Amino acid sequence: MKKEEAYYLGKIVKKYGIKGELLAKIDTDEPEIYEGMESVFLEIKGKLIPFFLNKSSLHKATTLRLDFEDINNIEDAETLIGKSIYLPLKDLPELTGNKFYFHEVIGYDAIDNKLGHLGTIQSVNDQAPRAFFVIKDQQNNEILIPVSDPFINKVDRKNKTIVFNTPDGLIDIYRSK
Repeated sequence: MKKEEAYYLGKIVKKYGIKGELLAKIDTDEPEIYEGMESVFLEIKGKLIPFFLNKSSLHKATTLRLDFEDINNIEDAETLIGKSIYLPLKDLPELTGNKFYFHEVIGYDAIDNKLGHLGTIQSVNDQAPRAFFVIKDQQNNEILIPVSDPFINKVDRKNKTIVFNTPDGLIDIYRSK
């Protein structure tokens, strides 16, 4: 599987017990839907490699306990610590309304209720303490809008737009350079 055909679920963070089980920190609002998985893809040397599971269960709110087939001891388990976990994009549950996946809105037009067309969403940066949309306008200015419910008025999948309700002055910061 190619990385473009998959989505990032989380990362294996530590061993659990002495029989080769591992704990993975997962990046999701609904961790319970990942219980009972049969397989995952782990990124090893830049490639996604399939791994089959005997069991996957919720350990804590955002942690999965993974029991991999053919990983039966601490030594084998240690080789997987730090590996990123991916699943096929086709397996993502469909979202409705104003909920969206970050990768889904790349390329959408950003429209402000008052200012009109802002530009095109280039990416969503979730590496900062608060995630934000990275938007390029027609003058190649970069506009940053926090991913926050009060700022998102409507996600229109059919027309590939997100309508924002930005606070007065926010967009002007980026356009007055």
